[in-house]
Amino acid sequence: TGQDCNDPDTAPHDFTCTCDNDKSVKKTDGPATCTKDECSTNPCGTGQDCNDPNNSPSSTGDSTGDYTCTCTGTTIKVTGGPATCTNDECTAMPAPCGTGQTCNDPDTAANMLHDFTCTCDNDKSVKKTDGPATCTKDECSTNPCGTGQDCNDPNNSPSSTG
Repeated sequence: TGQDCNDPDTAPHDFTCTCDNDKSVKKTDGPATCTKDECSTNPCGTGQDCNDPNNSPSSTGDSTGDYTCTCTGTTIKVTGGPATCTNDECTAMPAPCGTGQTCNDPDTAANMLHDFTCTCDNDKSVKKTDGPATCTKDECSTNPCGTGQDCNDPNNSPSSTG
């Protein structure tokens, strides 16, 4: 399979085998040595790297279905078909945002890195992309001292831990 045979006449041993995928590869009186690179058709798709370890010459074509698709920039890979490439940076350990912050990764494609956003839970307007936000926590904001008393929080300075 994968070769065409041509016998120009009835003389013995003068037939020629030609590879289907490369017409320049031929052999007279026997099968041609054909190669098949399964990655040549881009079976993995965009954002993935394809590797066919068995595209070495053989007389019968080579192994099929042994190529691997690897998500670019990751170790996520599948043999014989496209990989599912996702990378939700918010699920990383340790967590990329500090305590008292919410993480949002808008694009979890494997090749989309450093696009997550950390938002302070106590002030949604304070956020930072690709790292913990600088959140402040004012313990006096809830009026813990009660009516008629002044509250002073000396540690009301920005921190990444909320």
